[in-house]
Parts: sequence; C-alpha cells; structure tokens
Amino acid sequence: MITRSPQETRALGERLSEQLQPGDVLLLLGNLGAGKSELTRGIAKGLGVESAVTSPSFTILNVYDEGRIPLYHFDWYRLESSEELFELGMDEYLGGDGVAVVEWPTQCPDAVPEDYLEVSIEPVGDDERRITLMPRGYFRELKWEDIHETAAD
Repeated sequence: MITRSPQETRALGERLSEQLQPGDVLLLLGNLGAGKSELTRGIAKGLGVESAVTSPSFTILNVYDEGRIPLYHFDWYRLESSEELFELGMDEYLGGDGVAVVEWPTQCPDAVPEDYLEVSIEPVGDDERRITLMPRGYFRELKWEDIHETAAD
C-alpha cells in the first residue's frame, strides 16, 4: 500500500486497528523518519486512545489503556540486548491483554514472539510511504481490502 501523507499513514493505522485483538503483536520495520510513529498514532486513535501518542525512545514503553483494548507502544532502539527487556518485565506485555506495537524489533530478535504482524514502512518520496503488512507464524488473516481502502481515501 502507498500512503501519500502523514495523515494517510495515520488513517491506514486507524483502519488496521479495527481488526486488532488483545494479544496481537505488530513489529514495525523502517528507518528513522519512515513513519512508524505516525502509523502507531493512527492505531492508537482507532483503538480509542485520546491522549497524545509520543515515541517511547527514552522510556522504552508507553502504555495507553483508555481505549477499547490497551496499547503497548515499545521502542527497542536504545536496548543493547533482550535481557534488558526481560529484566524490566516488559516481555509480559507481548501477547498480553492488549496490542503491542514494537519499533526497532531487530534490536532484540530473541524477544520477538513466533506469531506477529510485520509492518514494513519504506519512504518512496517526500511524503509517500510503501507500507507492507506480512503475517508471520500463525498470525491470523486480516481483511486486506478494508485496510487498503484507507490508502485510497
């Protein structure tokens, strides 16, 4: 899917959120400035989160529990190993009672669960992004046509 603005990227995240369930894990792949946080803001809005969604770069995890299901927004960029994640008890949020969105999952590959939705975000122009959704393991099938509509709106 191609989005042509930050607003379209957020709208795609909002539409995706309609299909998310407790225990879902989304791994966001993309370089700095690719749009990972914009997509997460859309997911949060779709889940009913009303507070401002910021990147958890320094806190590693931001928890938003005012929506229809909790949103656990991780940023593993500054982690040096998954041991740090386990020591902080944050592995309990992966596959827990909410949706876990993980930025920079490659920093702790052994903390990644077997079943997840891989979301690759690649800039292809100033504001254009190519967003690819790939279920991994036994992550359930999604209604792609419902998600894709957002990019065309």
